[in-house]
Amino acid sequence: MESQPKTFRLYLPSTILLLLIGWGGLGSIIFLSLPLVWARWGFFVCGILALTGTALPIVYFLHKRFPGKQPIDSKGILRQALWFGIYGATLAWLQLGRLVTIYVILGLAGGLFAAEYFIRVRERAARKLPIIADDDTA
Repeated sequence: MESQPKTFRLYLPSTILLLLIGWGGLGSIIFLSLPLVWARWGFFVCGILALTGTALPIVYFLHKRFPGKQPIDSKGILRQALWFGIYGATLAWLQLGRLVTIYVILGLAGGLFAAEYFIRVRERAARKLPIIADDDTA
């Protein structure tokens, strides 16, 4: 079982890279490109990167400040930060068709929380299961 890192230094290079590529890409797409199909897809990709890089220190701080019974590993922190990026980009995509309402916002957030909850339950169950050797020599 991998324990939570003691400092944020492990996440610092990826955070800086995600922030630079994400927000820099969003700025260049918004101010320097024409509204074509590839620019729209680039907007969503850069939006995911930007929101993930922004959420990464916040998610790390929340897990550091409010630790659970079992500490979360670094994959879980990155995954939870990625959920924020996916959430924001999905809402931006839905806004193109004017489909975003309070019910869509809450429903999408609830679905992502449920997905993360079930992933954490699966990880917790995998840690508790004993490893049984497969003996085919009988």
